[in-house]
Amino acid sequence: NVGYYAFFFFNDTATTEIYTEQIVGSVRCVQETGINAEYMGINSLFCEKMVSLKLQKRLSASVLKCGKKRLWLDPNEVSEISLANSRLSIRKLIKDGLIMKKNITIHSRSRARRFAESRRKGRHTGVGKRKGPLNARMPGKVLWMRRQRVLRRLLRKYREAKKIDKNLYHEFYLAAKGNQFKNKKVLIEAIYRTKSERVKEAQVAEQQEARRKKNQELRAKREAIKIKRQ
Repeated sequence: NVGYYAFFFFNDTATTEIYTEQIVGSVRCVQETGINAEYMGINSLFCEKMVSLKLQKRLSASVLKCGKKRLWLDPNEVSEISLANSRLSIRKLIKDGLIMKKNITIHSRSRARRFAESRRKGRHTGVGKRKGPLNARMPGKVLWMRRQRVLRRLLRKYREAKKIDKNLYHEFYLAAKGNQFKNKKVLIEAIYRTKSERVKEAQVAEQQEARRKKNQELRAKREAIKIKRQ
């Protein structure tokens, strides 16, 4: 009897198991028919069908409450794992350490924190790093609201401390609403300037009143003297 050997040369990325199934029928049948796997160009690892662990992965993911990608199945105990067909048996395998849940891959924030810290110092904020118009980056309405809240808070504080009366408070409230004060410093200066002006006006008014009374007294004396002479 003359023996015949068939040689196959596979120039593809697919495994030799696929081609063997197409030619012979199944990988197991290569061994059953007695054809030597080495002459067929088939690695001994592919001479047996891979065991499907789809059920075991699904049950393990359900028990461990994680995704299937996070599971680790012991490759040396595939046959024992394949026999588990219930959650009870899966829990036993987990207890024995044949099935484990991998740790979550850590996504470090150290570089982001370092970059944010440098941004707070003013780095990386030049013209080339800016996107969008100025009003979109910091809306004018937001700036207006912040400034008004600062000024109104200061006015309330001064009114409660009796530094200004309700009339002066109302006057400066409307002036702040009319955009007359750029910041808190300008408002404080305006308050003290207005108070000093009012004090001066009061002093001038007192002096005028005193002078008026004095003139009235002098006029009354003159009239009295005239009456005596008559």
